Amino acid sequence: MEKLDILKDYLRKYKNVVVAFSGGVDSTFLARVAKDVYGDNLLLITATSSTIPFYELEEAKALAVMMGIKHRIIISEEIDIPGYVNNPPDRCYFCKSELFGKIRYISEKEGFDAVFDGSNAEDMKDYRPGLKAKKEKGVISPLAEAGFTKEDIRKYSAEYNLPTTNKQSYACLASRIPYGEKITVEKLDRLARAEYDLRELGFTQFRIRSHENLARLEFIPLELDRAWILREKLTELCKRSGFSYVTIDLVGYRSGSMNEVLTESEKKAG
Repeated sequence: MEKLDILKDYLRKYKNVVVAFSGGVDSTFLARVAKDVYGDNLLLITATSSTIPFYELEEAKALAVMMGIKHRIIISEEIDIPGYVNNPPDRCYFCKSELFGKIRYISEKEGFDAVFDGSNAEDMKDYRPGLKAKKEKGVISPLAEAGFTKEDIRKYSAEYNLPTTNKQSYACLASRIPYGEKITVEKLDRLARAEYDLRELGFTQFRIRSHENLARLEFIPLELDRAWILREKLTELCKRSGFSYVTIDLVGYRSGSMNEVLTESEKKAG
């Protein structure tokens, strides 16, 4: 049996659901498959906050319209959560607990069977404190349950002709700031502006990591040479956004690079 059939069989356990919808590769694919199974008995909920750049929210809105799925925007301002701005290693736990708590409240109040998120099988392998919050709030990850990897999701997204097929993987802006460095709205806005400008240059998978006034740019190997050629332009854009110094990471883009400094005990504590 193909993974897509396994996924649809899993979804059929429920009559109506809410999907925590970021507009990224994973949640868009899940929403599109869920549309086939649930029809109008489906609601997408997207949270907006200082950690979500304006263009991601607009893309989520457009995708929901394109797929013909009911969509609701809620406010989940993580930066107001006590201790969050201090950026501890388990920062994501507080963020996801707040977000999933609000979505769970809506789903129960309005009579939905379950809340889904777009976590895939690979997400279960990295250090992700948000998984603890997800479990506590009873949020289900059908893509992970059906064994979907990111590669699987992109393959099937192409078959559905989804515009997110080759979209870069996304994580909230706070994940660009090293643990222990204070999170501020100004830093988040600076990152949003700089990453938007790099997207406009045509880079497909990258991150800007913010180390106080230094921007550390991570690119996938295929785009490192182009980044070096455009280094003066990249420097100009990052400085225009508010950074004082700009560097290119020689290792390149990798998800969760900020976790590399954590000890195993710190990961277990999260």
